Amino acid sequence: MRPQRFKTRITELFGIDHPIVAGGLMWLADANYVAAVVNAGGMGYITAKTFPGPGEFEAELDKARQLTGGKPFGVNLYMSVHTEHNKDLPAQLEIALDRGVRHFETAGLPPVDFVETIKNAGGVVFHKVATVKHAVSAASKLPIDAIAVVGAECGGHPGLNLVGSIVQAPLAVQRIDKPVLIGGGIGTGAQVAAVLAMGAEAALIGTRFLVASEIWSHDAIKQRVLDAKETDTTLVLASMRNTFRGIDNETTRAIAELEKQGVTDFETYRPYVTGKIQKEAYAEGNPEKGILSMGQSCVFADRIEPVEAIMDRLIDEASAAAGRMGGITVGAAAAAAE
Repeated sequence: MRPQRFKTRITELFGIDHPIVAGGLMWLADANYVAAVVNAGGMGYITAKTFPGPGEFEAELDKARQLTGGKPFGVNLYMSVHTEHNKDLPAQLEIALDRGVRHFETAGLPPVDFVETIKNAGGVVFHKVATVKHAVSAASKLPIDAIAVVGAECGGHPGLNLVGSIVQAPLAVQRIDKPVLIGGGIGTGAQVAAVLAMGAEAALIGTRFLVASEIWSHDAIKQRVLDAKETDTTLVLASMRNTFRGIDNETTRAIAELEKQGVTDFETYRPYVTGKIQKEAYAEGNPEKGILSMGQSCVFADRIEPVEAIMDRLIDEASAAAGRMGGITVGAAAAAAE
């Protein structure tokens, strides 16, 4: 693992060496992956919704604790607009707290029902949104510790406005007093250095880690990511006000055709979008099946390798980028930097 080279409010708050946070990946963010991120110097989050069965979630938390040697790791709590999908979350939060978890990533609806419980237990929580407007609202109304803003380039849910990270990063920092994490399109260390230079405290990364050895998905899925260009993702479900960016495949093209036809009945879309189909695709190695999250930073994935190797490359690249800025600074600015 690379030694610490950057110190920010997030590295201090989370107790990590590197300003890189691996957000929850539905079906994929398990103990093996999250522990690998933590052991490489970042912070990772097990997706609670990935383990709905009796005893599954507890076992995964215990495994992560063992694999990290007791180092802190996190849990992702996603609040769906479909309230029936949130029925297990209160119990899972209680389980996580009982198991000693104190780091949480929340996403979807604002975690109004959860954040006080987390804070009263001494926990650290950041909330993830897709617009600066929602970030300002959450930061002002909720006792969260930090806020993550993801740009239009991200895999999964980039929101409806589709503003890129290079605009949202400095805007969020200008308007929010709390530590800001920036995600969406980040797949190189130079980009990590860039968001730090713009005032953010950490980079939130998902797609770049899809090809990590510790990710359990079939190698055929990882190969699809490796082969992808930045233009090989697509946006669907905007008509449902639930925009999703994923692999451009048979499933997303079928969804796009329904949207083109003006179909508004969600039941027509359900066979394409249910989570069970995504999980089957990851297991079977069928990249044409289901809506599979992938952001435009897929273009930076170039090999299957351990999380630690990816993290080391990111930190080395970020250090080089920071050094380059010092090397091209001249005159009064150079003197001020010294």
